[in-house]
Formats: sequence, structure tokens, C-alpha cells
Amino acid sequence: MIQRMGAGSIRFCDPPVILSSCAVGGKKEAEGPLADAFDILNKDTRFGTGSWEKAERKMQQLALDGALQKQRLNYSDLDLMFAGDLLNQCISSSFSLRDKGIPVLGLYGACSTMAEGLCLAGMSIAGGAAQTAGVLTSSHFAASERQYRFPLNYGGQRTPTAQWTVTGSGCAILGSAGDGPRLMGCTVGNIVDMGIKDANNMGAAMAPAAYDTIRRHMDAFSLAPEDYDLIVTGDLGDVGAELLQILFRRDGVETASVYRDCGTMIFDRQTQDVHAGGSGCGCSAVVLCGHLLKELRRGSIKKLLFCGTGAMLSPTSTQQGESIPGVCHAVTIVSQEVREWTM
Repeated sequence: MIQRMGAGSIRFCDPPVILSSCAVGGKKEAEGPLADAFDILNKDTRFGTGSWEKAERKMQQLALDGALQKQRLNYSDLDLMFAGDLLNQCISSSFSLRDKGIPVLGLYGACSTMAEGLCLAGMSIAGGAAQTAGVLTSSHFAASERQYRFPLNYGGQRTPTAQWTVTGSGCAILGSAGDGPRLMGCTVGNIVDMGIKDANNMGAAMAPAAYDTIRRHMDAFSLAPEDYDLIVTGDLGDVGAELLQILFRRDGVETASVYRDCGTMIFDRQTQDVHAGGSGCGCSAVVLCGHLLKELRRGSIKKLLFCGTGAMLSPTSTQQGESIPGVCHAVTIVSQEVREWTM
């Protein structure tokens, strides 16, 4: 069962369980501070395929297979799959799943896709539409550069506010019962557009959407930032993360002690030359499916607010001088040992 808690916010009366997850990464991710949290790392940017786009499909297949194997599940055990990516028409997800026989609902939430998928999977399971559901997404640095910006051999200079698209894929398998972290509730984001037009400063474009969603989530469930062990956005990068904290300070709310951003966690900005940090559908997906869920299972994090942020632009909208709409979806995830806390 589910309970509406105001516009866009939902409490899961029978919380779905994250049964398993798998995180796949590439060369740069293998050199970052969260390398040990990945299940699979490959320093070949093509993952043994003939192109970057095919490599992204391969990453998705590895992530899905890895998550299923941990629970000894088959493709046929999944009632629904929620999947999406950054490439036009979400070809990574459609092509990676085209021979699996899994009912698929395709998503486009840009970098918020993992959080969006968790919201929808949680609603489906808590509402009785599915017993088991998967959430799958990915991004690839070189494929994204080719689509959104310039071919790599162009050698264009990147501005300090630009972020580095993560090469990675994350998959989470959710069920109506079992052992693992639980989804307690979620808040679906509004589209927020403050007129930012610089496609190399997506953190600034997305920060107002993150602020809007987190504020609405806190109000709907009568919570404060200190009620969580960790509030994580994905992925505002260094610029957007600082802007988000400024917006909260304007309200007299201090979040620094419990707040992190996936874009600043995935890479070492001092040694890896990623400018403002990581981005892409794969960024928050691998940080969650690797690092954060492992910490929830260990109990070092007990209450997590996972907030996926997305810049809803396209190459065409950028070329036509449009501003960049942002969105953020928030999901509360608690460790298995948390039994008494009710949102």
C-alpha cells in the first residue's frame, strides 16, 4: 500500500526492499576514491566491443547480470524493469534489454534516472503491480561527449564549471519482501528552470530543482536534515553542491554536516582533472549501487535521502539557445536494522 503525503510525495506503507545491486565502472572510475566499492571495473573504454555506445550496452548487461546473480534470480523473475540512459532514444537501455524477455518501461530523467527508477519501482511494488522489479541505468564519457558536445579528437577546452561524465552502470533489484535496505518513501520532482543557459554549468541549472524537491520532501514528511545520516545529491558537482547549500542557508537551514554529492564523491578532483566533478546517469547510479548500499548494509549509514538530479536539455535545445530545466527526485532508504523509524 502507498499513502500520498501531499503533491508528489508518497509513503510506502509496506516498504520495498533493495535485494541486491551491482556497480560497473571504467578506467577513470577505477582510479577514483570509490574504486573498492565497484563490483566490476574495466580499463578498456570499449569493454571489448567495437564502439563506446556498444560498451555502454555491455556495462548495462554486466550490471543487470551481476545484480541478479547475487540473488540467484533469472530474467524471468523480474516483473518490471525501469531503465534509461543519456543517449538519444535511450538506445543503451533498449538494446541491452532487447533479448531478455523482461517487461520494460523506458525512462529519461538524465542524471536523475536512477532515483526516478527507484521511485517508480517502489510505487509498483508497494502498490501491488509487481513483486520484483529492476532499476538500470548507465552513461559513458566518450559516448556522451560525442552526442552532447564535441568529438574527443576535437580537443576542446573545458570550463572550470564543467563536469566529467562517469563511465559506469548501476542496477538495483527490488522486491516486496526479503533482506536489505528498505525504501520508505519518495518525492517526485518538479521541473524547475531558473534561466541558466550554460551547458557547461549544469550544476547551477540543477541546484534549484534539488532545493525545491528536498524542501518539499522535508515538509511533506515533517523531517529536518538532521533526521538523516546522509543526504546525497547526484550529481550537482562542486559548483551546484555549493549553490544548494547557499539556498538552504538563505532559509536558516544548515546542511553541511549531513550533505554530500555523488559528483564530488566519485572522483578525486585534485588529481583526476575532472573540473567540477562527475556527472551522467551512471554517476549517482554507481555511487548508490556500489558505495552507499554497501554502507547501508553494514549499518554505517542508517537513514539516507538519495536525491537524483537531472538537467533536461538536449543538443537541439542548447543549439537553439534554450535555458536548461532541472529536475530532482528524492528517495528515503533505510538500513535493515532501522525498525522503529516512521516517516
